[in-house]
Amino acid sequence: MSQTEIQPTQNIKNNPKIMKAWAVYDWANSVYSLVITSTIFPIYYSIITTAYEKKEFVQETGRWIDVPVRHMITILGKEYQPDAVYGYSLTISFLIVVLLSPFLSSLADTIGNKKSFLQFFCYLGATSCMGLAMFTGMHNVFLGLLFSITASVGFWGSLVFYNSFLPDIATRDRQDALSAKGYVYGYIGSVVLVVLCLVLIMFLAKGEEQKLIFTRITFLLTGAWWFGFSQYTFKHLPQFGDVKEKLPKDLVLLNYKNIFKRHEEQGGFFEVLKDNISFYKDIAKESFKELFKVGRGLFKDRNLKFFLSSFFFYSVGMQTIFLMATLFGKSEINLAQDKLIGTLLIIQIEAIIGAVIFSRLSRKIGNKNVISIAVVLWIVACIWAFFLNKENPTVEYQFYGVAAVVGLVMGGLQAMSRSTYSKLLPENSMENTTFFSFYDVLEKMAIIVGTFVFALFIDKYDTLIRIFAKIDVVLPSASGMRFAAFSMAIFFFVGLVLIRFLEVPKVKNMDTL
Repeated sequence: MSQTEIQPTQNIKNNPKIMKAWAVYDWANSVYSLVITSTIFPIYYSIITTAYEKKEFVQETGRWIDVPVRHMITILGKEYQPDAVYGYSLTISFLIVVLLSPFLSSLADTIGNKKSFLQFFCYLGATSCMGLAMFTGMHNVFLGLLFSITASVGFWGSLVFYNSFLPDIATRDRQDALSAKGYVYGYIGSVVLVVLCLVLIMFLAKGEEQKLIFTRITFLLTGAWWFGFSQYTFKHLPQFGDVKEKLPKDLVLLNYKNIFKRHEEQGGFFEVLKDNISFYKDIAKESFKELFKVGRGLFKDRNLKFFLSSFFFYSVGMQTIFLMATLFGKSEINLAQDKLIGTLLIIQIEAIIGAVIFSRLSRKIGNKNVISIAVVLWIVACIWAFFLNKENPTVEYQFYGVAAVVGLVMGGLQAMSRSTYSKLLPENSMENTTFFSFYDVLEKMAIIVGTFVFALFIDKYDTLIRIFAKIDVVLPSASGMRFAAFSMAIFFFVGLVLIRFLEVPKVKNMDTL
């Protein structure tokens, strides 16, 4: 174990090298968010699941527009819209994270290897990104969806442990700045890689077939980037955890080599296996019991109750729109690939600026007001998205306007949410992994609700049209995505009301970016 890992918690707070190592993980893993979640993979998925494009004449504008006709995906004999299936697959991935993260965070605290779990999920996500290169057509669409799910589990699972390091390595006066710094690193790193990927796809590839091949190469690059740059983090970030004296016999405690031992000195292989199974069962029971206990304790605190309630509702909207935005631009607006990726790159650059602005603004007007401003702007973006219509000749520029609003508030709200929660927690607590596990579980539950609602509106939109027709309300035809985007505004509004009850303690001499 290195000297960095054995230092007590109080000696590593505000250590520049450790804080930099923590922020660098954002640089490493954020390429997943941009390449796989936001830009290249959703566009690739849309292209693969599109059968052909047909021309339609719009009487109001006197223009012909291209309308994509999609391959339906058959599951258990029933056909589904591919965008709905993608939304449901995201719901499944977050459900897995919700079920795993309390158990794993409790296990990490028990055996003292929080960083090891961060590494495991990092490697799961990175290798899954590379696996997406094997998704080549409708004949193996479920393979692509499987790797999409495991990449999502790897990314979000790693964040459970990554976020919990924040109060361990920084004092409260530096948490806003460090949280924002991590997001800035992430946005810059992801933009750099996407630019490299765009050079491959848009300039070096010759013909549509080679573009698809080079697109799959970008999935390999994303996994390699994530894996490679995370090594700096793992080298300098310390281990944390309340290590118990009595651990199970050493069969499978994150060391695959132990599986091949005979364990004669410990009663044999099956005795050790039995001991491990019993240990993990106890951990599972205790972890969920502890999660509910922590949740009840956190909600007894007035400020944490209002913050976490607000965070849940606005996360439903924020994370769902972030995950589905590219498919919205491709399927609903039918924006060209280069324009769509260019727009999303601008959003990332804006998000860097937004994270810096909101970090500095929090020092002047407080976290509560900064979060409130961001949520109001999100509501504006949702309502605006509902009124986008591909038959309108200015729809492309309107989409850019919505993207500009989203880009400005996305980074700021994410950074302020993480640091605000960190400020509200007990200082110098050894339960930060559990606290942040609850925070992450709550966020994932919000995403489960959001992605499910979004996918359901796409899948069942025809039914909604008939229901609203009975009360003489006419919904736009074939606009399930627009209606789904509008529904997110309701969640943002509830979050806005709840955040106004928050009273964030003032921190003197706050550091900013």
